[in-house]
Amino acid sequence: MVRALNECQDGFDQEVHDESDGTYGAPRVHAELAEQGPWASLNRVARVMRKAEIQGVSPRKGKRTTVRAKGARPAPDLVARDFAATGPNQVWLADITYVPTWAGFLYLAIVLGVWSRRIVGWAMATHLRTELVLEALDMALERRWPRGVIHHSDQGCQYTSLAFGRRCQLMGVRPSMGSVGDALDNAMAES
Repeated sequence: MVRALNECQDGFDQEVHDESDGTYGAPRVHAELAEQGPWASLNRVARVMRKAEIQGVSPRKGKRTTVRAKGARPAPDLVARDFAATGPNQVWLADITYVPTWAGFLYLAIVLGVWSRRIVGWAMATHLRTELVLEALDMALERRWPRGVIHHSDQGCQYTSLAFGRRCQLMGVRPSMGSVGDALDNAMAES
């Protein structure tokens, strides 16, 4: 089934790589070859693949940053990297992350209480629309009933949306946002 490395130095049959739709890198190609018998070391597989200019696919290419919608006005930074609270429901941090699944990405929005360092609200969806962060905020509000809590997030379009701003105003939540592309401004939620 798989004939990947020939005994000679210049030979590399791309069959294993091609069978993976071009996604396998040297470690996986090596693992496939190891199942077939004593072929070659991982270093040799990597060297031969480099020489043939064959690479696997890496899901973490490029820098991912938050993108603010054009014309959106961010809230002021009320936290200023001071992730401390003297009691519950004074400062909440929010963030969105993705979870890769077999069916695609699942997005998770969380609201984290700074004082307790616990998740006070969360929501999951297959999209990144504003409804996702609104559901997480609503859960936190229903569970905690805060007065004047600071809700700190990045400047993503979900948090700068009119719907999110209206919900904060209606519920007495004070929105706060860090600067764009600086993970330290929301470090506690990022971790």
